[in-house]
Amino acid sequence: MNPVAFEVFGLPIRWYGIIISMGVLAAMLLIYILAKKKDLNYDTIIDAFLITFPISIIGARLYYVAFEYQNYHSFMDVINIRNGGMAIHGGVIAALLSGYIFARYKKINFLKYVDVIMPGVILAQAIGRWGNFMNQEAHGGPVTKEFISKFPEFIQKGMLINGTYYHPTFLYESIWNLLVCLILVYILLKKKESKDGIILGGYMILYSIGRFFIEGLRTDSLMFMGLRTAQMVSLLGIILGIILIIWINKTNRSKI
Repeated sequence: MNPVAFEVFGLPIRWYGIIISMGVLAAMLLIYILAKKKDLNYDTIIDAFLITFPISIIGARLYYVAFEYQNYHSFMDVINIRNGGMAIHGGVIAALLSGYIFARYKKINFLKYVDVIMPGVILAQAIGRWGNFMNQEAHGGPVTKEFISKFPEFIQKGMLINGTYYHPTFLYESIWNLLVCLILVYILLKKKESKDGIILGGYMILYSIGRFFIEGLRTDSLMFMGLRTAQMVSLLGIILGIILIIWINKTNRSKI
């Protein structure tokens, strides 16, 4: 499988970047629809995106480098993301922090806006996992030909690496993320006046549950003190999501 889609003036354009871009566009379209449904200013969301998106890229890279520092020997190594090395947890954390600061500066309700944004985020994650497929990365351990034969032929071919078939964990997470997206959209639109922050809490819990179990199958996990970093962060996400929802249900604050 060739991870390069085409070249422009000798510069390779990789499928990973194309698919990530498609995920972002799909996310912004969904967010536009949801913002209209919830009577929120989409221009404000665009302003926030122009700030938080590049910060999320930096956060995703720094998070990865922090746990793989032994493989980076210069500043150029750190900033050269074309060779891979990004972690979605770092990106989401950076985006939420910068988004909160933006909301405080603009004096808008952070939770109300972030609830409209998170279904788009998880949709982008669902699409983005196919970039991992094109790179033949983020897969699980070896599986038998009998096991992989249950998947479509193109998945079988993509997961045949150096003569060995591997768990298509990218596919598991993509499907899970899509289901989470549908659940969050349903909850958001079910009630006209849903409590602000419920969707953010739901995202933290549901995404983290799926990521925790799927991460256990992967062979490329970032590690910290012998433990899988993504699983530890997922457990923390579940706990914080539960705490957030409990707090929301106990308070009637209109702004945060």
